[in-house]
Amino acid sequence: MTVMIPFAAADAMLDWLALTDALAAGHDGPKADVADVFLYEGQNTLLNRSAWIAGLGLAVKCATIFPANKALGKPAIGGAVNLFSAQDGALEAILDFHLVTKWKTAGDSLLAARLLARPDSRNILIVGAGTVGQSLRQAYAAAFPDARFTIWNRSAEGAEVFRQAFRDVTVAGDLEQAVRGADIVTCATMSTAPLIMGDWLQPGTHVDLIGAYRPDMREVDDAALQKARIFVDSRDTTIHHIGELKIPIAAGAIAPHDIIADFYALDHFKRHNPDEITLFKNGGGAHLDLMTCRHILDVWQARG
Repeated sequence: MTVMIPFAAADAMLDWLALTDALAAGHDGPKADVADVFLYEGQNTLLNRSAWIAGLGLAVKCATIFPANKALGKPAIGGAVNLFSAQDGALEAILDFHLVTKWKTAGDSLLAARLLARPDSRNILIVGAGTVGQSLRQAYAAAFPDARFTIWNRSAEGAEVFRQAFRDVTVAGDLEQAVRGADIVTCATMSTAPLIMGDWLQPGTHVDLIGAYRPDMREVDDAALQKARIFVDSRDTTIHHIGELKIPIAAGAIAPHDIIADFYALDHFKRHNPDEITLFKNGGGAHLDLMTCRHILDVWQARG
């Protein structure tokens, strides 16, 4: 029988550190077979992502991204996620799209940060005060409980809404100054031009990039990439698909071999010294949605 998993009830059951452990375990198994379809009309996107992992199952996630909806008071993102059995292909669960996206997206970044950021990181800057930014505040607080959080957003109104949701967050007026003072910079914006400059990054900083998902989108400049040791969640879904890496590779600013590892080589996710700059590109492939769905279903059934 197909299980329906709603947002609120499941969200209350989940734990950020347990999810990152599940994502790490998922990459110990067979490599995922993934396929993405992107369709565009102006700034609007239809994103269809599918994954199949032997023994774990199959997932299909379909999302529409209409950025202009925000100005109309409508959700910018809509979609659905289906989880199928690896044994017989039966539809095991239909999961709330926003539940899976929240936990997959922030969990993806948190897994990398647990391995790459300095354990003594205390100043965490969130760039972008949207829904993903709020999830990042929750996720990073789980792994860095003593951290102080700062939010920077293009609009002061958005930053203030964020501050009202998290009373201990400081609003930054100047992005450069905030980046220079951060141990961790996590960026979740809709920017098509670099916001964060390499010259601003200080020794020991960990940079977490989430927002760019299209071939024309970037959040950091070439200098940031050249200064850092670069990691990704999946080579297959980032290097030749996302502007953050595709554009500088095409220009010769970096090369594919400059990407040190993805999650299928987690033993390479480590710092060599406290002063090096690490940079992680969160591409969020469908295999991560599948691993997240399986973890959510396991938790749901264990507690149901």
